[in-house]
Amino acid sequence: MIKRQRSIVRRRPRFVATVATLLALLLGSTTSLALSGNLLLPFDRILVLEGRTGSKGDFFDDPEVQRLLLRHGIRVHVTAAGSQELVHGDYSRLAFLFPSGRPAANDIIARLKRDNGYSKAYNPFVSPLVLATYRDYARTLEDKGIATPQYRPDRGDEPLYYNLDLAAFLERGENHKTWNELGIQRHGTTNGNVVVAQTSHICQSNSAETFLAQVAFTRNGGQVPEDPGADDLAARIKPLLSAQGMPGVDVFAPYSSPEGRGIAPVVVVYEHQYLAYQAHYRDTRNELDTSRVLLYPTFQFITQPQFISLAPEADRLGDLLTHDRRLRERAVALGFRTIGDDTDSGEFKKYLGDRGIPAPNTRTDDTKTVMPSQEVLNRMVRKVGDCPPGPDAPAPAPGATP
Repeated sequence: MIKRQRSIVRRRPRFVATVATLLALLLGSTTSLALSGNLLLPFDRILVLEGRTGSKGDFFDDPEVQRLLLRHGIRVHVTAAGSQELVHGDYSRLAFLFPSGRPAANDIIARLKRDNGYSKAYNPFVSPLVLATYRDYARTLEDKGIATPQYRPDRGDEPLYYNLDLAAFLERGENHKTWNELGIQRHGTTNGNVVVAQTSHICQSNSAETFLAQVAFTRNGGQVPEDPGADDLAARIKPLLSAQGMPGVDVFAPYSSPEGRGIAPVVVVYEHQYLAYQAHYRDTRNELDTSRVLLYPTFQFITQPQFISLAPEADRLGDLLTHDRRLRERAVALGFRTIGDDTDSGEFKKYLGDRGIPAPNTRTDDTKTVMPSQEVLNRMVRKVGDCPPGPDAPAPAPGATP
């Protein structure tokens, strides 16, 4: 009996050391979780929400956004889709949709109402539609009075933003003027292609159909297209748009690549994509990419993506995107303008200023582009893009041209 007690006593230090090691590992893991903001998450139920988005999917792909949502017990899985895929797709396994603009959002909500489906809409941030190009192209447009720099920096660096006379720009395309004919050779480039802005495919993309509305508004003398006359207007502007659609939804990726100049020198994108690109460029290279610039059309349209909850449990995510301070700050860091902010004050200008990025001015004209009615816009999109009619589209009248 005595020998057994001595054996236990001799093993106790090893037992204590083992327990101490386990406690140290536990404390280390707890500290790591606390620092990451996920202290209680392994023991809590995580709400996983499946969604489908347009170009705003990159917001949910951001690691900081994912971390902030995880602190609220939410994990989001998203798949990218074009606007028409969002409108006509299968919602049965989704908790939310996040179309890039109001046209698709309106169609989605109308469909859900017809089907007695659940929906609740939120407007967390906005992003103007812009034309992204390269400095030699912007300078060529400036030479012809088609583009005007928004500012002339005192320290000698080049402006990143230009105001664009969209009517004059479109006129060059209608008259089949090439970049060489505009004199781009003076800036060290040659390009025999016609002066146009390229979009993603108009049958798939919110940015493309919004640009169509912008072009239609401009070519209609600053008037919103209405019936009658919208079909004739669509036929007139079709040559400016139908041949320019690029495959897929995202045209910013090729634009920002080293090969972008040879793919499309002017593309229709969202402002937030460019600003997020410049912020990343500044972080990695400690300078701005001054070879890439933005053109702001004088008749401008600020797209307003809508988060559409398809189930009550997704309402919490919509509320967080709209009201949570840290998520709003992160949206600004990704180039978005939060609702209630502008370029002259608030989070947007402060963030850009802190990063050494000039703030663009979207007040290029007192005239704002107004979207046509949903029915008219959808019909113009189908006509310009030769798109197949959606499942909810009415059948054409007998003898009518589809």
